[in-house]
Amino acid sequence: MGIFKHKLYLDDVNYVANLDLDWSKFQDSSILISGATGLLGSFLVDVIAERNEKTGLNCKIYALGRNADKARERFSYFDKKYFEFIPYDINEPLNFKAENLGYVVHLASNTHPLQYASDPIGTITTNIIGLKNMLDLCVDFKVKRFAFASTNEIYGENRGDVELFDEDYCGYINSNTLRAGYPESKRAGEALCQAYKEQKGLDIVIPRFTRSYGPTILSTDSKAISQFIFKAINNQDIVLKSEGNQYYSYTYVADAISGLLTILTKGESGEAYNIADKSSDITLKDLANLIAKQVGKEVIFELPDEIESKGFSKATKARLNGHKLSSIGWKPRYTIVEGIQRTIELLK
Repeated sequence: MGIFKHKLYLDDVNYVANLDLDWSKFQDSSILISGATGLLGSFLVDVIAERNEKTGLNCKIYALGRNADKARERFSYFDKKYFEFIPYDINEPLNFKAENLGYVVHLASNTHPLQYASDPIGTITTNIIGLKNMLDLCVDFKVKRFAFASTNEIYGENRGDVELFDEDYCGYINSNTLRAGYPESKRAGEALCQAYKEQKGLDIVIPRFTRSYGPTILSTDSKAISQFIFKAINNQDIVLKSEGNQYYSYTYVADAISGLLTILTKGESGEAYNIADKSSDITLKDLANLIAKQVGKEVIFELPDEIESKGFSKATKARLNGHKLSSIGWKPRYTIVEGIQRTIELLK
């Protein structure tokens, strides 16, 4: 049985698809999702497809990605009328015809350390040029709302003055480094969104995702939590490539997408929202031990290679304050312990 037909996965999709949101906003409309085959995008596509199948939402999904064969393998409803896959390089202008395009969700980005280190130009251009292409498309189609997927990385290093980053916090980033390409281009992307809101009148919201994980992680994902999970499902010891004192927020994919949909339907135009909850804050070494314990293995230390170390985040404490999002009705379903258990069970 495939992961995406597993009872636990279908339960996650069904849970999000039945949240108490104003789904009528999407009725007889359409949504364009970039990064549609990624960790977050593929789950969002599944949720909208579930609403189409079970409730007659009649929301056309335009799924953007680079590989049509990969998409056909991933989405069981590839040939349904409500689904259209568009092979697309996000850095090129997009010319296509859409029926009643109401919403655009821009999730496409380089999102893990090896990509930051091996493709630093692509990392920056996707977050700025790719974003501009999406914004121009929104202007042309006069969409109802645009969502730009931002990141906890825009906060930079904790200055030591707070425990939790609210949406107005701004920490230190050394812009004169290779690794700065990701957070700095995301910061610039947020500013570009504000420019389009002011100058072009676009309705824009900015979900700030933290370190996301779940059964939709890709085999190429080099984030520490993803590598820990891959080791676990292969019954190997968990490899820690630092002392593990980094203290971060994490979010299970179903909770990340429920947060996104809450922002998309309830958020205030022009505002950014952290998708995070303290029940999923954990140090890297505790996370490694948690995952190792799940599969009866050990945590071992190993020095990172040169490419890996170039891609690592320099932030040692990056915990997000989720109060702003919870105040408009979002709450997570899973703690970090529950989310990790569910992910490993599904992937094994």
